[in-house]
Amino acid sequence: MLLNILMIVGGIALVLWGADRLTDGAVGIAERLCIPQIIIGLTVVAMGTSMPEFCVSLVSAVKGTPDLAVGNVVGSNVFNTLLIVGVASLVAPITILRTTVRKDIPFAVMASAWLVIICGDGTLSRFDAATMFFLFLAFMYISVKGAMGEGAKKQATDGTMSGESEENEEGRKRVPLWKSVGLIVLGLACLVGGSNIFVEGATEVAAALGVSDAVIGLTVVAMGTSMPELATTVVSARKGNSGIAIGNVLGSNVFNILMVLGLTGIICPMTIQGITQVDFTVLVGSMILLWLFSFTKLTIQRWEGAVLTIIFMVYLVWLIVNV
Repeated sequence: MLLNILMIVGGIALVLWGADRLTDGAVGIAERLCIPQIIIGLTVVAMGTSMPEFCVSLVSAVKGTPDLAVGNVVGSNVFNTLLIVGVASLVAPITILRTTVRKDIPFAVMASAWLVIICGDGTLSRFDAATMFFLFLAFMYISVKGAMGEGAKKQATDGTMSGESEENEEGRKRVPLWKSVGLIVLGLACLVGGSNIFVEGATEVAAALGVSDAVIGLTVVAMGTSMPELATTVVSARKGNSGIAIGNVLGSNVFNILMVLGLTGIICPMTIQGITQVDFTVLVGSMILLWLFSFTKLTIQRWEGAVLTIIFMVYLVWLIVNV
């Protein structure tokens, strides 16, 4: 048991460290190719923070534990929406843009609802997964197209191009291309290796304790793979970067459902048994509640953050009691 717990902790650490290296390398290459920072944030950084969920879910599905794979995504999104946003808004109220309320949050709600609908028959077929991945590509196209328009306006205003200097927009020296490639390779290796170690340990612990793969995925695995989002969101809120804070959560939720489960389901169709209607209801309900809270003065206030946090704690207790 002790060895399996060490495998879980070590696997999480390796996955998170690998995701960090992968993101650094990808951002370095993107900057070398003169890609605007806003597009880097929407694509490279968002994918980087979702890599732990993707690798753990894919390895879980391939190894025959689909409930762990789906539970990881459902649990991560509930963790993101309720606890991360809740804690971040307790640190500092989060201001939300009108475009986020009108476009980003509704899309995240839609993605959550679509997952519940297609999993209603207890399976995630390749066709189901393909529809999710298609929605992900549409989301990325719309987001990047909008970001490119904003980036072009900014570039025209500044009259400069990021590629003309060996420094990036923050004034830091650009990472050499060879180092960026090396970081990507190293990051991928750590993600794959850490995911295997983590899933192996989590599965053994679940079997030893008589706990289902779904519950392990909804709790331990979900919290472990959501650590990058927690750190990024809380730090952003504390520094007053509300847009980054809420954008990180929404982007991660969309990526987790449409990209992570979309690709995982295409590679390995799954039969889902341990994820209950309560879990799916909390998933969709938490996003709708966040949407409703965002309408109040376009701000997630401290009392609203407290409500989100309390709901998460109640849900967590419900999972533990039902085990």
